[in-house]
Amino acid sequence: MRIVSFLPAATEMIYLLGLGDKLVGRSHECDFPDEARNKPVVVDCVLDLSGMSMAQIDVAVSARLSQGESLYAVDEDRLRQAAPSLLVTQNLCQVCGPSGNEVSQVIKSMSDAPKIVWQTPRNFEEMLEALRTLGRETGTEEKALEWSAAAALRIKRISTATQRLRKVRVSFLEWVDPLYCGGHWIPQMLDWAGAADSNSRAGTDSVRIAWEQVLDYRPEVILVAPCGFKTRDASAQAALLTSRAGWNDLPAVRNRRVYAVDANAYFARPGPRLVDGVELLAHLMHPEHFAWSGPRDAFREVSGS
Repeated sequence: MRIVSFLPAATEMIYLLGLGDKLVGRSHECDFPDEARNKPVVVDCVLDLSGMSMAQIDVAVSARLSQGESLYAVDEDRLRQAAPSLLVTQNLCQVCGPSGNEVSQVIKSMSDAPKIVWQTPRNFEEMLEALRTLGRETGTEEKALEWSAAAALRIKRISTATQRLRKVRVSFLEWVDPLYCGGHWIPQMLDWAGAADSNSRAGTDSVRIAWEQVLDYRPEVILVAPCGFKTRDASAQAALLTSRAGWNDLPAVRNRRVYAVDANAYFARPGPRLVDGVELLAHLMHPEHFAWSGPRDAFREVSGS
């Protein structure tokens, strides 16, 4: 078996199932676990986003997509050299990786086309089903089923405990300039962790929201989780919020409960670490009831809050 992954979440699943030695190609964003970085890169971003502000990134990405152009380029020579028998990709989000027709076109150019496993999870349950499907396709279904059952139990323990607690009003921001709300699996995760965000959208794409929507909701906690960002960079971007009108009047700011989080690890990718993300949310929402035993750099209080 020879596997190529176009999707960071799928790469995490591949290693979870003990198939790391079968991975022969990855996207430039497949960076977890660390050993994945040693695999050949067969997909890269066509835009140089280094040095761009969040607003500039949004404009560049939106312009390219509005013209019907992909954000990603597949190195067809490297892909053919990798000679995969299985290719894991997605058809959920044009920003997340190669999708839909562009993948199909690349496969058509290969003389010995691999089997494609599509992953398009829109919620937590579909993420687990994506893992189980990958397990069936790779002969590791038993391991996938065992992990899925254990993950569901971890979630149930938290959700059962938070049912006795008051829901915390939270604003989950997937981008700050312009503002984007949480989407897809985020509202589920917040609910399990004992929180609610009236601006987030369950099972569908994140969308732009007005700052007034955040002000009107008066969040008790603000989570800054820019897609593609780890905690340090998210913290720097969160500082952009501090100059907005009404910032200092928000309950989250007055009570120093504004946090930058590692979106790449725990929220942006529909992979195994979403379970850790629920545990992190439970800690940030209800620290007196839930401890956090994960990496210390998973979150950071935003200075000025």
